[in-house]
This record gives sequence, structure tokens and C-alpha cells, in this order.
Amino acid sequence: MITREGMKHWVLEALKNLGGKGRPKDVAKYIWGHYESELKQSGSLLYTWQYDVRWAAQSLRDSGELKPVHGRHDLPWELA
Repeated sequence: MITREGMKHWVLEALKNLGGKGRPKDVAKYIWGHYESELKQSGSLLYTWQYDVRWAAQSLRDSGELKPVHGRHDLPWELA
């Protein structure tokens, strides 16, 4: 079963498949398209997964795996 922490792997996978960078909506679309059944079986995570994906992206930025956005919301998420 997917966890909030496991969302990091999905974000990295999505970005790799999107050519190294993508908008949050494109990452969410990729995740839904590939992991809809897991999300539907995840219990309460089904209702928070898009928030959790954003949390995962911030955590990946903090660890240096994604490029920083310096508080800007108009930049795509990008692999470091």
C-alpha cells in the first residue's frame, strides 16, 4: 500500500517520464494515470494524495533531488 513517503518515488518516476521536468498538474495526471487503482485502495490517502504529492515534491527539494523554486509557484518541478 502506498504511503505519503512513497509518493516521492512516484513524483521522481513521473518527472523522469516527463523529460526531467513538469508542472504539478502534469505530475498528478501521470500519477493518476499509472496508479489510480493503488490510490483508490489506499484508504484516506485517496482524499489527500494531491496534497501529499506536493509535500513529496517539497521533501525532494529539501533533499536536493529536485531543483529549488525559491517560493515561486510559476516554475515547473525539475530534477536536479
